[in-house]
Amino acid sequence: MTKQKLVILGGGESGVGTALLGKEKGYNVFVSDKGTIKETYKKVLIHNEIEWEDERHSEAKILDADIVMKSPGIPDKVTLVKQIRAQGIRVVSEIEFASMYTNATIVGITGSNGKTTTASLTHHILKQAMEVGLAGNIGDSFAKQVLEDNHPNYVLEISSFQLDDIISFKPHIAVITNITPDHLDRYDYQFENYIRSKFRIAENQTREDYLIYNADDEVIVNHLKDHPVQSTLLPFSLEKVIENGAYLDNDNIKLTIDNKQFIMPTTSLTLEGKHNIKNAMAATTVAHLLKIRKQTIRESLENFQGVEHRLEHVLKINKVQYINDSKATNVNATYYALESMDAPTVWIVGGVDKGNNYEELFPFVNEKVKAIICLGVDNEKLMNTFGSMVDIIIETQFMSEAVKIAYKVADSGDNVLLSPACASFDLFENYEDRGRQFKDAVRNL
Repeated sequence: MTKQKLVILGGGESGVGTALLGKEKGYNVFVSDKGTIKETYKKVLIHNEIEWEDERHSEAKILDADIVMKSPGIPDKVTLVKQIRAQGIRVVSEIEFASMYTNATIVGITGSNGKTTTASLTHHILKQAMEVGLAGNIGDSFAKQVLEDNHPNYVLEISSFQLDDIISFKPHIAVITNITPDHLDRYDYQFENYIRSKFRIAENQTREDYLIYNADDEVIVNHLKDHPVQSTLLPFSLEKVIENGAYLDNDNIKLTIDNKQFIMPTTSLTLEGKHNIKNAMAATTVAHLLKIRKQTIRESLENFQGVEHRLEHVLKINKVQYINDSKATNVNATYYALESMDAPTVWIVGGVDKGNNYEELFPFVNEKVKAIICLGVDNEKLMNTFGSMVDIIIETQFMSEAVKIAYKVADSGDNVLLSPACASFDLFENYEDRGRQFKDAVRNL
């Protein structure tokens, strides 16, 4: 019997993880990357005798596949992907492929913002009481963990791109933190397409499964009205009283599930900002469903240290607080960052604009921002949008220079906030690279 051929497009973390799992499961594996595969990943492929190529896609070696796992970064519009689909070859994401080989209980977390913090916080709570992996858009790939250390439980942070290529993937507990316009360049600039993509997290769920969602998010609420799901719904809200789910009552998080109640004062949370109260509500609801003791949940919420590159306090220099929010790659994420500023702020913004509408930031810019530093290859839109709102607006293409300018402009008691509202790949490898360069520049002051 001939082996089935698994072709993997993209030789990054998820691609190499899938290649290893595919080989173990008896596939004939071929990895192809149009860019350059990192040396560390090349070594893994060579060591495991997996065929690969980079800086090209050899169609003859790809179009005879039985199944293709494509990296989430590759759009469906690419000619090669269209050819693959036209031939009736199954295209899947890494989370779909890996989930075929595990019986683990899966918590899947998606949303435009807050999913990394919510996934990390959920994992932090669960790991106190059970064996649980953290994967998806975060940490080691899901496929690699299924191969090497198949946990009985997983928390997966899942992007819309990963959800676009699922077929039967089904988390037992799904979380949607919020939905705001993002990545619209990948969705024909149709917000509805992006919303549908996010809701795919629940499309294979049944009544035995749960969908935890933000009841303050009109986009989510309206979509659920028009497109009911099979899942058992558990909302969370800062604004409404929720009978079955979580809500805010006089600075207390109150959660009720099947007449069992959990109460936690928000003053005990280590994470700051209203958005983080919501993230805590979602994580608490998951933990409650998985029968984690109340005391364990409370202690975990009290000692969680937050996520790198998300409102991360770097250093205080001359009474100026430097804050790294490089993970804010869209306007809504920056909205939360500016909302949480409690001092005059020097704001470093810019990068690759994904069709951004900056209007919702205007009240915060008028109220809190004293100077803007535009850090990007093309800053024209930012200069035109915010030029008349602040006295100081400067552009640069170097992180070190941006931080030096901020140092000169900031006064004692101010904040310097890197919250770009844009993607990073005009000047940086990714948002992590951007955040690390910011932190290095701050430390070098």
